[in-house]
Amino acid sequence: MKKNKKKNAENYVDRIPRINGKKWELLEDDIVEVTVENTGFYNTLAQKLFKKPRYSFIKLDEYGSCVWQQIDGKKTIYEIGQILKKEHKGASNQLYERLSTYFGILEKNGYITFVE
Repeated sequence: MKKNKKKNAENYVDRIPRINGKKWELLEDDIVEVTVENTGFYNTLAQKLFKKPRYSFIKLDEYGSCVWQQIDGKKTIYEIGQILKKEHKGASNQLYERLSTYFGILEKNGYITFVE
């Protein structure tokens, strides 16, 4: 019971993200492109019937690319936010609210996991 309360009290920005085995590359102008394999029954069906591609290539914007490059399984969300704020002055407005939402989306879609 105490363990559960402790986990709920954990500050979200103290969590440490780790890339979840996704392939990615750095393009020109420091833009990150993530390669996602479209697997599963419905994706396979769409590939065969509608000639949909097996892989999707997702280009992140400059803020997302900066954040993605900092995800190493060692830095906390807070530390990543400090780097983003230092490198992109315009990112400081509601920084941690936006980062929390961004990391939530990345986790929901299986792009990252958090180190326990």
